[in-house]
Amino acid sequence: MWRFLPAFGFVLVLSAGPAGAACDVKGAQIEEAIAAKSTLKSEANAQLVRDLRTLRDAAIVLETYKFPGECEVLLGVAKSLIADPAKTIEQGGDTDEDKAESLSEAREPKESAAPKVK
Repeated sequence: MWRFLPAFGFVLVLSAGPAGAACDVKGAQIEEAIAAKSTLKSEANAQLVRDLRTLRDAAIVLETYKFPGECEVLLGVAKSLIADPAKTIEQGGDTDEDKAESLSEAREPKESAAPKVK
């Protein structure tokens, strides 16, 4: 019986690994970083701040549904945007109004289709 104990311990350690790999949205301190960065307080960066909060919220959803890898990716993107807001503005030069309108429409909740009655 004692010879199975090390194998059981190994299996126990492996099963505990994913639980420790949870995404730490609170620890990323996105909101604190936004508050601390003076350049993000300017009106020119208002959209970036909204986007950062959207990314944070999306990371919370991914964490809730047990997608820690994807959650970490989103937090990494948010941290890189916070680190260099000027570069973010340079990268985000898309002014296509049709595209913006279609994205805005995609955000609107849609009515669910009524079930078909036979």
